This record gives sequence, C-alpha cells and structure tokens, in this order.
Amino acid sequence: MDLFEYQARDMFEAHGVPVLPAEVVTDPAEAAAVAERVGAASGGVVVVKAQVKTGGRGKAGGVKLARSPQEATEAAEQILGMDIKGHTVGTVMIAQGARIAEEYYVSLLLDRANRTLLAMCSKEGGVEIEQLAVERPEALARVPVDPLVGIDAATAAEIVQQAGFTTDQDAIADVLQQLWKVYEAEDATLVEVNPLVKTEDGAILALDGKVSLDDNADFRHPDRAELVDAASADPLEAKAKEKGLNYVKLDGNVGIIGNGAGLVMSTLDVVAYAGEDLGEVDGVLARPANFLDIGGGASAEVMADGLDVILGDEQVRSVFVNVFGGITSCDAVANGIVQALEMLGDKETKPLVVRLDGNNVEEGRRILTEAGHPLVTLADTMDGAARKAAELAVTTNS
Repeated sequence: MDLFEYQARDMFEAHGVPVLPAEVVTDPAEAAAVAERVGAASGGVVVVKAQVKTGGRGKAGGVKLARSPQEATEAAEQILGMDIKGHTVGTVMIAQGARIAEEYYVSLLLDRANRTLLAMCSKEGGVEIEQLAVERPEALARVPVDPLVGIDAATAAEIVQQAGFTTDQDAIADVLQQLWKVYEAEDATLVEVNPLVKTEDGAILALDGKVSLDDNADFRHPDRAELVDAASADPLEAKAKEKGLNYVKLDGNVGIIGNGAGLVMSTLDVVAYAGEDLGEVDGVLARPANFLDIGGGASAEVMADGLDVILGDEQVRSVFVNVFGGITSCDAVANGIVQALEMLGDKETKPLVVRLDGNNVEEGRRILTEAGHPLVTLADTMDGAARKAAELAVTTNS
C-alpha cells in the first residue's frame, strides 16, 4: 500500500524523523486558518501541496507557495479538484515553508533483483532520481543493508561517506537511522525522502516523503486500515479484498481465474498472445481483464466469490478458468465450479471456458460435461482454452 505524503510525514514524525508542521484540508474554506497556524514560525509562508499517489505534482501545478492565508486559500481552490495524471485531488497538505540551502535524496527499499535491502543516497535531491541514476550513476550511492543489522551508526556513516558528504555527516547519518526505524517498525518496502534538505539555519529536514507498506504484514498493524484510501480504491479490488481474494484489475475483457500465482501469470500471457493473434474484431481486441489467484483451495464458495467479482467488471466479455489439480483435485474443482454457477444463478451471463489438468482430471471433466451448463466450454489445453476465451471476448456482446 502506497501512502499519501501527509501520511508518510506523520509516520516520519512518530519515529523521530525531523519534519515541518503540516495539516491537511479538503475544503478551501479551511485553508486560511490552517495556513495561519502552520506558517506562524515561517513568517506566514506555507506550501500547499496536492495529495495524490503519483509523481509530477509540481509540473502539473499541484504544489504552490503561499505567503499569506489568503494566498493559501486561493492555492487550495486551484488545486482541489485538479486532475493529475488521472488522479483527482481531494486533499491538500499545507506545510510550513522553509528556506532551503541544499537538497539531498535518500531512500531505503527492498531490492528484489538482488534479494536484499538497499539504501540509496545522493547530494543531488529534488530531481528526477531515475534520470540521475541513468545519466550520472556515480552521483547516487547504493549501499546494501543487512536486514539483521539494519542501518546502525556504522552503516549510516558508510552511506554518508559513499554519497560524498563532507559536511553535516553526523546529522544526515542520524536521519538515516531514524528512517530505518520507520522502515523496520512499519514493515515498509520503500521509504523515500526527496528532498531531504539543509535549511539556511543548518537544520536537516525531510520535506517530502514517500512510503510503501507491505500488505503481507497487515496482521501486525491493526491500525493500518485507517491509512487505506477507500475513496479512490477500485471497487472490484475492494470487494475482492473483503472476500480474501488475490485480485488485481487490468484493462482487458477476458476474466482470468487460476490457482497459483505462476499459473495465473502464464494465463495472462497466453490470453494476451491469443488476442494479438486474433487481432481486432469490430474494434475489439481480446486482453486479460484481471489477475485472480484463488490459491490451493477451489471450493464452491471461493469459486463463486471469484466469479462474482469478475462478472462485476463491465468490461469482461468472457471468463477463462485455468486450474491445475494438485493438493485440490480436479473433481473437487469441477464440483466447486458447478456449485458456484448454481449459487450465482442469473448473475452468470458470460461464457466460461474451463481448462482442467492434473490430479483426477478425467473425473473433473466428466462432472462438468454431465452438468451441461450452457455457458461453459471445456478445453483440453491452456493454449486452446486461451484461444477460445479470446474468440468469445471479441464475438460476445458486452
């Protein structure tokens, strides 16, 4: 789960990372009073910042400097409701202004490619860090972090040294250690500060923060539900989450159900290839509509829940159920599908292509054949099933 900047800022403050005072508003009428409070120590200067989970806010006009409560109100009026890369701004953060002398970059992240944690640090912050990493990689220090040790004083000093800091090493190292506390205590996969600044009076502050949390650790954080952005969550993904399903909506028209993440990923590929091979039919191109992994158990309830979510997607024209019988045998899966269709009743209005393989496959196919549901088509191979589902997607009326 990605956090809004204001949520990251509050999390930083809770773990001792130096930040500036800030509050959020959703109504421009609230901005003047907030700006007066927040800007009391900065001569009335505040920064009004759009709260969206995407980059490029500044270039889009979503970050404005205000020198009075009136200007803060005007800025909030301009930013609230703005569309930034498809994200509608519903909240702005009003933060105390700062006189910036230097800008730096710091991040802690999960390096999946190398299966380790990684700290990155640069004396050049406030820029497109991806561009810097490509054009001038020497300007970005990359230091592996032992998860059993974390960022202690020695590791923090190494990061600061590799980044080329010659002044304020201790202060920056202290911030690095505090950011590690955020990373560890909150079960984060990313903690980023861009920019980390040195002000004209010598203070080191985190002015902009980005935090991504590991959803697998939610059970350790019962208060995390309040961080969820329910307003902008995809309703189908929210529904699937309530049902305990591993679902991600995609922009396609072939619904996908499989058991096992690897099998589902392969299914997405074969459907995409089948769609490309068929080409557009009356302007429609078959593409995967979702990722849905029902895991090892394909009970009637789980299958019904999965189909219910997928059939709720108006873009879906056909559904491909691709199951390999392992721990759960194919006959149990087939019975689950039959019972799920009975449970859904009139909700099931779209063609279903089923491919079963593995443990007790012949019995599973017999059960589906005898059930004789008019919308169910059995396929022997994954490629053949993908082709059939793609054909149905481009020939079935939505």
